Amino acid sequence: MTITRSSSFLRSRNSGFTLLEVMLVLLLMGMAASYVVFNAFGASESDRLKEQATRLQVLVDMASDYAVLNQMELGLHIEPEENRYFFSYLDDEDKWQRISEEKIYQDYTLPDPFTMTLNLDDLPWNTEDQLFDRRIFDESFGLDDVDVKIGEEEKRLPPPQVLIMSSGEITPFTLTFNYEPGFGNDVPAYFILSNEDMPPLQLEGPLEQLE
Repeated sequence: MTITRSSSFLRSRNSGFTLLEVMLVLLLMGMAASYVVFNAFGASESDRLKEQATRLQVLVDMASDYAVLNQMELGLHIEPEENRYFFSYLDDEDKWQRISEEKIYQDYTLPDPFTMTLNLDDLPWNTEDQLFDRRIFDESFGLDDVDVKIGEEEKRLPPPQVLIMSSGEITPFTLTFNYEPGFGNDVPAYFILSNEDMPPLQLEGPLEQLE
């Protein structure tokens, strides 16, 4: 039986858990256990920041595997002003839809006092033809159009900054996770999550200063 992508993000498989899903669950459980241990024994802010960066690293790598296996286009939306991110998928009508079936891919906000900085400038975009082949990015669509409604249609979701393609490629980006204490003796800490072309994503840190 064939089920189209637009019916659901993860509804196309209902015959049990895949190895990827089991691995993700085990990894997230391990991260949760580490969080408890860190808090019980006084984890440093750098340790907590690394946990946040690792969480997104794992999710993007897993989303990339899913995109390839199911030949879907997925997206990562990053909102640095809100220190928040979430995932989406491209439906059969070439519209971006939030992933609502899996909680781990829904809106996630970094806990205080951490922040994020996204860099898409001066990075190698070598997939322009693929990006515009199905109008994945609409050049005529701007952020001002997000609040525009046509009839009873819901607000249109803007394109993601990071495209996770069915070919296995991920658009280049650099995302910096920041801890910058204002008072006390703590030193700043930074972790840099980046991708140049193909996964897995690279995680660098902790750094005490940025170049």
